[in-house]
Amino acid sequence: MESWGEAAFRGRQLFKWLWTPGFASLDEVTDLPKTLRARLALEGYVYNLETVSVVASKLDDTCKWAFRLEDGSVIETVLIPGDSHATLCVSSQVGCAMGCRFCKTGSMGFVRNLSPSEIAGQVLSVIEQLGSEQRPRNLVFMGMGEPLANFENVVASIRILSSELGLNYSKRRITVSTSGIAPKIVELGNEIDVGLAISLHATTNSLRDRLMPINRRYPLEVLMDACRRFKLPRRRRITFEYIVLKGLNHSREDANRLARLLDGIPSKINLIPYNYVEGLEFQAPSEREVLDFQKLLIDKGFTAIIRKSRGRDIEAACGQLWSKVIRDEARVKGSTSG
Repeated sequence: MESWGEAAFRGRQLFKWLWTPGFASLDEVTDLPKTLRARLALEGYVYNLETVSVVASKLDDTCKWAFRLEDGSVIETVLIPGDSHATLCVSSQVGCAMGCRFCKTGSMGFVRNLSPSEIAGQVLSVIEQLGSEQRPRNLVFMGMGEPLANFENVVASIRILSSELGLNYSKRRITVSTSGIAPKIVELGNEIDVGLAISLHATTNSLRDRLMPINRRYPLEVLMDACRRFKLPRRRRITFEYIVLKGLNHSREDANRLARLLDGIPSKINLIPYNYVEGLEFQAPSEREVLDFQKLLIDKGFTAIIRKSRGRDIEAACGQLWSKVIRDEARVKGSTSG
């Protein structure tokens, strides 16, 4: 607004309108002068994410949205129900370049980064469809993509989401997850006050190299050093996500190594039994194996929580996101051209 010769407060007025659930047209901005509204209509437009599908799990009420972007790309967003509140899992990229071997999204490859409005727009769209009284309480950047590989846009989207003029989320309710881009972990802590989750999944560099190619660039020693340097908000802990893979990473020796890795880091461990992905080599552990590994960690003084898999029947669980809409469209196109 200032670059147009307008007062700064006009920008704040417009910003608030843009992030009001249900806002759809510049004609609604009645507190801006008519001449300014005319210029806005001439030089800009209001775009909302297109909802392609909404699928609800029959197992646990998890809900997955597929949103189509202006370039035709499709991303997925998952609402995870809780006992007293819900968590929304948002995407930060179309596809993912990290190539984690256990993750279906990684097999998509990387298409592009999402813009700040496309990231925050997922939250806005879900709130519009659920109603403000049912808005999700927590936001996690654990959907499609590696958030810290789209650092500037993710930080900008968090500023929108947490702004009093935007969606007014407490930063304490926002968590950013990363596969381990160590320099950006430190930068995130210096830039903005949010929670941090690390996708760890292994206690040795040899296994983590195999599971997560990012480890070859930022091995465990470098990653743990970045976690220790992360500016952690008061009374907060870093969450370490740990997918339990049958026969690979849940031995007594793994528990001992994990304890050494996390020594001195305020932390909690989320144990995630592997969710089956067709075509991948890994297998899910038994319930007994997960419980035994949890006990080993608890006995060492850690908070170790077994995270229930949500939305497996709609491909919405951890590691399963890969737009079914795009796959179905590709199959139809292939059969038609054949």
